This record gives sequence, structure tokens and C-alpha cells, in this order.
Amino acid sequence: MKQINVVISGFGPYADLSVNPSYEVPLTLEQYSSQGLDLPEDVSVNIKSVMLPISFANAWPQLLEMINAQNADIVIATGVKHTARGVQLERCATNIMDATKPDVDNHTPQSVQIVENGPSAYWTRLPLRMILNDFAHDGIASTLSSDAGTYVCNSLFYRLLDWASNNSKKRIIAGFVSFPPVVATHDARHGLPLDSQIKAGQNIICEAVKYYMKPSSLSILLE
Repeated sequence: MKQINVVISGFGPYADLSVNPSYEVPLTLEQYSSQGLDLPEDVSVNIKSVMLPISFANAWPQLLEMINAQNADIVIATGVKHTARGVQLERCATNIMDATKPDVDNHTPQSVQIVENGPSAYWTRLPLRMILNDFAHDGIASTLSSDAGTYVCNSLFYRLLDWASNNSKKRIIAGFVSFPPVVATHDARHGLPLDSQIKAGQNIICEAVKYYMKPSSLSILLE
């Protein structure tokens, strides 16, 4: 049986959120493990979560430490986008830090590259088309996003894809997902219930595992 190692990260805490989905979803997915995942019979999945500081300097090193410790095959980074009304699948990360507020280290980089002389952008490695199909089947509000911002989420996303692109030892499936605020009931104006966001996380893992086992250009959707 093939074992796939999955690392899913979140941020926390967000001072203005009473319930932080980028904390709750990864933690719950680790606790559920393979329970509720529609996986091929010959595959087992090991899921580990890690919570990261909202820090330009320290978020990526802490994620990389977990990736290496788990020998991760799939890495899904998550954050919260306050303006989102559904789950947003981030298509690309851009090589810029341009903070309008300090991070937890009181660091406010402005108009500087994340990786000096690195590519202007990287595309996600997640199978977006298949994930969106799952979301539609389960009635989970979602959209594609081409703007992960210029704060810590985008910085982490870029560093993750830069590392994956330059990793010659193994093939890595990696991407970033922005969760909306948590609401008690389905309300397209304000966000999604936590159980819907957990189900979305399960769908993302399932499709990433299937894509890892059997890559197909039909699974990718960037435009």
C-alpha cells in the first residue's frame, strides 16, 4: 500500500476572528486522518497540521521544518481572507512583499522581493479543476483567486512553490487555500460554516492525493 504524507498549515491567531478556520480546519483534518476521505483502496494518507505565526521571517522556516520532518508529498498552506464569501483556491504567488501593517515581529516590508531575482510568480500545483468539481458536488461556495495579496500569506505561498520548484529529490504537490470567515449558517454574504470548510479541506486532500498518484493535465485549471 502506498502511503502519502500530507502537511497542512494554518495561521493563528487572528485578533479579529473569534473562530479561525485556518486553525480549526487543519487541526480537524489531522484528527480525522483518513476518515471521510474518498481515496483509492491502495493508498493510505498520513496528515499532519502545523500552525504558523503571521511572520514574514518565521512562517516559512517553521513550515519547511514540518515538511522535512514528515517527508511530505503534498503541502497545503491555508490562511483567512476576510473579504472571501467562499473557499478561494489561490492560482498564483507573486514575488513581492508589500505590507500595509506590521506582522507579529513588527516587520513591515514594502515593495521588496521575497526571493531576490526569483521568478515574478509561480503557479499552484494543486488540481484546481477536480477540486472545484468536488466543491460543486457538495454545494460548497468557492472561487478561483489570482490575488493572494502581498502580506504573509502570499510570502509563504511563494516560498513554498519556490522550494517545490527547485526540489530535485521528489515531486511535490503544493498550493494555498484562503478560507472565508466562519458563520453559523450558510450565508453567501458573510462566509461559510466551519463544517463546510472542513469538508472543503477533505476534498482538497482527496483530489491532491489522486493527482499525486495519477497526474493529468485535465485536472489543472489556471485560466
